[in-house]
Amino acid sequence: MRISTKGRYALVLMLDLAMYDSGGPVRLKDVARRQQISEKYLEQIISILNKAGFVKSIRGPQGGYRLRYEPEKYTVGMILRQTEGELSPVCYEDEESREREAVISRIWVQMESAVNGVVDKITLSDLMDWQAEHIEEGEYVI
Repeated sequence: MRISTKGRYALVLMLDLAMYDSGGPVRLKDVARRQQISEKYLEQIISILNKAGFVKSIRGPQGGYRLRYEPEKYTVGMILRQTEGELSPVCYEDEESREREAVISRIWVQMESAVNGVVDKITLSDLMDWQAEHIEEGEYVI
């Protein structure tokens, strides 16, 4: 399993929206500038998150995006699955290989369970707390 830039940037984007929520919408242009990510690439990612119902779009000159729910309602797993699909370490291509490697496949099942256990436990609110700790220590990390 490998997390692509789309998955990583989706987490960064959601964290930025959460951190810079001052009651109004956050402009994608501002996120792109702060995070040094292409605005065009963020537009692709925000479209996925919008279709998933994770964010709401506010149109107009003062428009932008906001989280649809409170940060504690989102898990890292939810966000990654929207951009990456399943977080399985291995995908079998056919029934024959699955049967031949049945014993070994137990490793992959346990790995998948472990990964899902981690990403489904960590919330966007946790990431905000971790970010605040780094800021207090003089490190900026989003």
